[in-house]
Amino acid sequence: MSPQQSRNRQPHPLVVALDGPAASGKGTLARRLARHFGLAHLDTGKLYRATAFLVLAENGNPADPALAEAAARRVDPALLDDPRLLGEAVAQASSVVAAIPAVRAALLAFQRDFAAHPPGSAQGAVLDGRDIGTAVCPEAAVKLFVTATPEARAERRLRELRQRGATVIYRDVLQDMTERDARDSGRRVAPLAAAPDAVTIDTTGLDADQAFELASGIIERALAAHGR
Repeated sequence: MSPQQSRNRQPHPLVVALDGPAASGKGTLARRLARHFGLAHLDTGKLYRATAFLVLAENGNPADPALAEAAARRVDPALLDDPRLLGEAVAQASSVVAAIPAVRAALLAFQRDFAAHPPGSAQGAVLDGRDIGTAVCPEAAVKLFVTATPEARAERRLRELRQRGATVIYRDVLQDMTERDARDSGRRVAPLAAAPDAVTIDTTGLDADQAFELASGIIERALAAHGR
């Protein structure tokens, strides 16, 4: 058998698409699922945060399509672990750049390549974001949409920000959350939405362990169905 034939016979990587709004718990869940099943993990939101960070670092306007696209094309994977991406200003700017079609197009190949060719020895990948199941990996074997009420998500973000030492109040966090939801859901290209075949997990009344049990059960059934 030729090397090319051998490659063609290899199974496709298992791709788990995990979407949802900010502070729904999808990031924590995605990381835990990736560890449990030995899959690579990509927080695609960090790609947009990195883009926003690069624009802000040059005192640019995140809403400027040309500046944002140029920044997206300069995103280096090494930047994704930079703690400066966690700042609230970067978070707000990231949803602005994410609404620009040219930015999404510039980052699409990065995401699809990660899913098709997971790094290391991983046999698949978990990608979390807002349009993974609908636009980035519409053929993903498992699609999950993780959500919670805006109030519950604002409470979680409030705790997270205060743990980092930020001085914030619930009302402002809820308002920012509502505005970001509107931008993410209302953008023209790849809006935040559950794929028609996604399983929705509402984490409003769930703790991290309960959400993990639900999601891991769905993935285990998918693995069994595909004979893995």
